[in-house]
Amino acid sequence: MVDQKKIASNAADIEREIAWFREILRTRSLLNVQKETKYSSVYEIEPPYHNGSVSSFAAFVKKNQFDFEERFLLALALVPHVKPELLDLFLVKNENTNQVYTEFGGKAGKNHNGFIPTGETAMFILAGNDLSKRFSLQRCFDGLHRFSRENILWLEEIGKDEPALSGAINISQEVLDLFTLGEARKPNFSPEFPAKLLTTKMEWADLILSHDVMTQIEEIETWINHQHTLMGEWEMDRILKPGYKSLFHGPSGTGKTTAAALIGKKTGRDVYRIDLSQMVSKYIGETEKNLSKVFDRAENKEWILFFDEADALFGKRTDTRDSHDRFANQQVSYLLQRIEDFNGLVILASNLKGNIDEAFIRRFQSIIQFPMPSTEERRQIWQNSFPKAVRLESEIDINEIARKYEISGGAIINIIQHCSLRALARGTNEIRQADMIEGIRREYHKNRRTL
Repeated sequence: MVDQKKIASNAADIEREIAWFREILRTRSLLNVQKETKYSSVYEIEPPYHNGSVSSFAAFVKKNQFDFEERFLLALALVPHVKPELLDLFLVKNENTNQVYTEFGGKAGKNHNGFIPTGETAMFILAGNDLSKRFSLQRCFDGLHRFSRENILWLEEIGKDEPALSGAINISQEVLDLFTLGEARKPNFSPEFPAKLLTTKMEWADLILSHDVMTQIEEIETWINHQHTLMGEWEMDRILKPGYKSLFHGPSGTGKTTAAALIGKKTGRDVYRIDLSQMVSKYIGETEKNLSKVFDRAENKEWILFFDEADALFGKRTDTRDSHDRFANQQVSYLLQRIEDFNGLVILASNLKGNIDEAFIRRFQSIIQFPMPSTEERRQIWQNSFPKAVRLESEIDINEIARKYEISGGAIINIIQHCSLRALARGTNEIRQADMIEGIRREYHKNRRTL
């Protein structure tokens, strides 16, 4: 729900920021035509101080301690979204060429009728004709700058034959939401963000796992809670790479996905699921491009990235025989590099550890096997999973069913759903043994097994 107080405080502070921005534009315009102004440089115009403000915009500026140039670039990236008419002055045309002045930079949008600022626009406003200042300013668009590292703002990619500064200045949706709504909205699954938020209503008590598996999962939770102490205070960043990588492997339905969701739930982290079987593209560069969108948005967000169906991309490699094989290796290499560089938790899930190339196995901090549940574990899953509203037919012996039928927890849930629907269809709350056996038969059939 939108918090109107957050919106109001952001609006008030951004109005002051825009007034400062407007004065910079006016001063640059006067200096450009050598008209009189009370400033000899735009750098003399003091940015507003938001002392005492409780807005998320003010908190963001204070936290990052932006210098004059960074503060201006942030405002320039923000203006097209909140006050686009401020940039209309750059739409004036050069009488000699009948085009917008080259030094203004800028571009037209597909739908937006106004002026979209580019890197060139920023150079004109801040540097004017000062080449030294222009060269110095380019640091703000460097990949090592915090704007890029923390996915705050960046220059859009342009063709290799175009000047680098002709790319539009883009501000991330999360930062834009923070400045306007007061909090970042969670991204929706789309071609621009091919990952889905993974949630669960279950608790750890609902997921029946062995003591050994739970111990290994607790180690992951410990890393989440103490990673900053480990890497910072204990200075392990000297010898450890950032982030934590874990492989969950085991048959379908053994709890890999639910465990990932519960890790996020317990530690207060968002978990985003990426189905690699749907991501692998036959088009050159598309898989890398799609994955890049996920990693770029996840960087420094403390998200957990859960890559499902890892076999699709990390299967055992064969000799490179054709362009398709080279392509697959290129996709794998790209994902591996992004995973290694990611400073958060990455979990890869596979049905069979043997499907994963040994060269990749060594890169994981932990490898957790999710085996088929034991007889006792199956008994607990059966007992814990039936709705409280139902009653079991007297012939049903849960202990015997757990002993006799070796199936996964996920399969048990499917069977219980089948039995419950059959009961509802009969207008009763009684679970019948015949329906349970039919449900078990169906699950066996899925795996090409017979009762």
